[in-house]
Amino acid sequence: MERATTMKIAQVSPLFETVPPRGYGGTERVVSYLTEELVRQGHDVTLFASGDSQTSARLVSPVAHSVRESVLDQSWLAYHLIQMDMVAQMSDEFDIIHFHTDFLQFPAARAFSRPHLTTLHGRLDLPCLEPLYRHFHTQRLVSISDSQRRPLPWANWLATVHHGIPEDLYTFEPDPAAYFLFVGRLSPEKRVDRAIDIAIRCNRPIYIAAKLNKNEETYFKERIKPLLRHPLVNYVGEVGGQEKRELLENASALLFPIDWPEPFGLVLIEAFSCGTPVVAYGHGSVPEIVEDGVTGFVVSNQEEAVRAASRIDSISRRNCRAAFERRFTAPHMAARYLEAYRCLQPG
Repeated sequence: MERATTMKIAQVSPLFETVPPRGYGGTERVVSYLTEELVRQGHDVTLFASGDSQTSARLVSPVAHSVRESVLDQSWLAYHLIQMDMVAQMSDEFDIIHFHTDFLQFPAARAFSRPHLTTLHGRLDLPCLEPLYRHFHTQRLVSISDSQRRPLPWANWLATVHHGIPEDLYTFEPDPAAYFLFVGRLSPEKRVDRAIDIAIRCNRPIYIAAKLNKNEETYFKERIKPLLRHPLVNYVGEVGGQEKRELLENASALLFPIDWPEPFGLVLIEAFSCGTPVVAYGHGSVPEIVEDGVTGFVVSNQEEAVRAASRIDSISRRNCRAAFERRFTAPHMAARYLEAYRCLQPG
């Protein structure tokens, strides 16, 4: 990339996980992929993230370690406020400031002289959000799917940018094993219980690679733990790195039977990159991400899910990989964000 086209870019990540996360963590993982791709393209990137993050960008940290374990005690908020003040003090150094921290930056960012935007990574159908975004209506927003923005269609949307991951992060596997896979959180809306039911009814082994949050332990003990006793069910807990790659690459299908308006679903495109098709309930962004009959099946109930899973081998794994390369790579994501950045540049 020519020097005249390079930009000084700040990426502001949540502090809950390292960048990239060692285990489960969607937002911080996307921030990492975007940051590294922008650096690879020659941009001058500063990453505001926890001090135990790994990046080729300049790292600025308000806290030495990620604050995942402080979610229930308020100290996470203190460190994020410090982070926002650090960004404010350095804001004039950048051509563009890109926030991934929901709305914490809004009060300070209104006073910035430099262009800035916020990618929203979560659900937007909560009642408290409408008055918030109406109050901060000048803040420029990016959605991660078109479906994500439906609860707030009047908000100050600049673009929709789908997530992307490095092309070489996963290896295409044309000959998978016979098992199904569930990757996600052990929370009611992710519906691991549905995934287990689908696998059992298809007489297929299933691996459960999932994170358990402290506030969901009761749900896990009462509703999910008894299901793990079935001989077809293999619970491996939270995974990352090589273990996650091997599970995704060798699965015959990823089961994604969600029961909530999923804003994106990063694991879907991780599966596609391996050639692994998905069976997914059609909530939220799923119909936008999954090409029904091409990269998997979009279903609306358990009977449809079981039928789809039983014929998952009819989906071409090469077509899954091709769809990933066409739509969901890190360079593609970075290109879309660079378009958004340049739209905000003066002149």
